[in-house]
Amino acid sequence: MQRAALRLATLATARWPGRSRLFLVGEGAGWSIDHDVAELAVTARRLGIRLADRRLLNASRGQAAFYGSQFTLLGDSWRPAPHALATAYFHGRPGTPGMPEFDACYEALRAHHPELDRIQVTHSEMHELVLSSGIDPAKVFRIPIGVDLDCFEPQTPESRAAARAALGLPTDAFVVGSFQKDGVGFGDGLEPKAIKGPDVLLAALARAHEQAPELHVLLSGPARGFVRRGLDELGIPYVHRTVERHEELASLYAALDVYVVPSRQEGGPKGVLEAMASGVPVASTRVGPAPELIVDRVNGRLVDVDDGEALAAALLEAAADRGIAGAGLETASANSRVAQLPLWRTFLDGFVEHG
Repeated sequence: MQRAALRLATLATARWPGRSRLFLVGEGAGWSIDHDVAELAVTARRLGIRLADRRLLNASRGQAAFYGSQFTLLGDSWRPAPHALATAYFHGRPGTPGMPEFDACYEALRAHHPELDRIQVTHSEMHELVLSSGIDPAKVFRIPIGVDLDCFEPQTPESRAAARAALGLPTDAFVVGSFQKDGVGFGDGLEPKAIKGPDVLLAALARAHEQAPELHVLLSGPARGFVRRGLDELGIPYVHRTVERHEELASLYAALDVYVVPSRQEGGPKGVLEAMASGVPVASTRVGPAPELIVDRVNGRLVDVDDGEALAAALLEAAADRGIAGAGLETASANSRVAQLPLWRTFLDGFVEHG
């Protein structure tokens, strides 16, 4: 913002009563965190909260700012902020090999937690980690990543057939879905992002392909080069589709027999509840909120982290048990964005004015 415009913006925002506006700060990468922030904007409006334009963040004082990721707030050298501060802390276990930013954020949290008003965590591991920083427990709120049931609806035989036709997938294929970013950066993604488990995914798919030769893989998300190259080497057919808007993933879930989560660390992933809401069985490692959402062999399948062989068996079993899909629908309903409104009202109460 140029100097004259900044001066005018500062004069205009000076009239705002304290904590009467909420700034929502994403990563600007157009990926998962930015989608979370957009969803929170919808929730905030439902609660009667006035949102402020992100561009006015540095031209205003005394408002409330929520950062969609701790890496955005705590990842750089700490600077005193002119607003009440809150952040999501989805994942980032200190000591993770190759991820020094996890250590840096945790150390910044330990040093500066008195300056934070609220932290959102999505599961028990991160809840315990954040508390270990010494922060006041009253500042930490556990709110899982929710799902928009208006967007993700149960598949039907007709919607599945139409989705497969649109994607060029055989009608009788066994289709496994993986919608994530598991390569480093936003380029080709040939360097794997280890915490997302792309190597585990390939090991599981290789084993599953031995038992289900009709297996096809449906990929979405950026930086999937490592997985695509691995599937080519394994001779497993796949389709990779990117989407302009997150909501467009609904048409991809419609094509699936099962959705798989191979990660080693997670804050979500969104795919667990989105697949459940789409009537698609889920097979996941015991990661992030998955063990708190999935009851093994009831509404999904859970296996240990790094166990590709068990994950292969789990995805085959989950796809064959339609009762799992039905139970998953109930779990998705209980964790919808609408169902979470009371949790967010509690989180935002006292942080920013709302109706």
